[in-house]
Amino acid sequence: MKAFITGGAGFIGSHLTEALLEQGHEVFILDDLSTGSAENFRPFKSNPKFHYHIASFTDVPLVSELVDCADVTYHLAAAVGVRLIVESPVRTIETNVRGTEIILAAAAKKQKPVFIASTSEVYGKSTDFPFREEGDLVMGATSKGRWSYACSKAIDEFLALAYYREKKLPTVVGRLFNTVGPRQTARYGMVLPSFVRQALSSEPLTVYGDGTQSRCFCHVKDSVRAIIGLMEKDRSYGEVFNIGSTREISIEELAKLVKKQVGSASEIQKIPYEEAYAEGFEDMMRRVPSIEKIRSHIGWEPRFSLEEIVGDVISSIA
Repeated sequence: MKAFITGGAGFIGSHLTEALLEQGHEVFILDDLSTGSAENFRPFKSNPKFHYHIASFTDVPLVSELVDCADVTYHLAAAVGVRLIVESPVRTIETNVRGTEIILAAAAKKQKPVFIASTSEVYGKSTDFPFREEGDLVMGATSKGRWSYACSKAIDEFLALAYYREKKLPTVVGRLFNTVGPRQTARYGMVLPSFVRQALSSEPLTVYGDGTQSRCFCHVKDSVRAIIGLMEKDRSYGEVFNIGSTREISIEELAKLVKKQVGSASEIQKIPYEEAYAEGFEDMMRRVPSIEKIRSHIGWEPRFSLEEIVGDVISSIA
């Protein structure tokens, strides 16, 4: 099989690339390296079945060529990280929406299957836990830049499903819940690599807000296994799936777990949201997925424990 991955030099994209190459597939990636890194694909750069293009998704002729030559497209390129979203809302919206438009339009010409990477952020302020794929999305006010990412990814989902219904394009949407693991950068506010780097450097572990907000962390290898598994089933087309762990942990407890596994004496320092981001910043207090749908669909569930995930991140950074 030939696979095309946008954002292939990114954290998740590089792990997806690696997994597909290990399965014997030919992989073509596109990345402008704005948030990805050439270091992420250096281990398999010499593989004759690996091909990379350092370019933007706005290069429509190149994107069309790569979609045409592939049997399946995985669209992972997006603006990522809370800090980037808050600081660059225009870039966030344009990157997410325009990129998806280009990919879907190119794929529709020859009915090439597309995986669209979405996010747990689309559930917004919903308190209907655990989050289910058919549940309501509850967004914050448009005056709060925090929600621009969630809204732009929701538009991506609407587009993908519209292409499926109107143009019969085989599309699958995966809502990723806090995917973590080796190669993830702390540069854009990613919490786990940030904690690990701080603990290894004996710096304070900076917890934003009061630390009671909780998340469910999923190993990138588990997420990649889900993404590949979904695209192997024709009956996935036109569907939305949560991809994540169901083990919930508060951010303060995560900081304590990192300290324990590193063996660090670093203190935990709480920083108000308005100091970390901007006045009036709003957060999601819980993100807990239901994975009943994907479990019944392809038999998927996470294999890595949270302790194993933290250990992998520590080993990759230390």
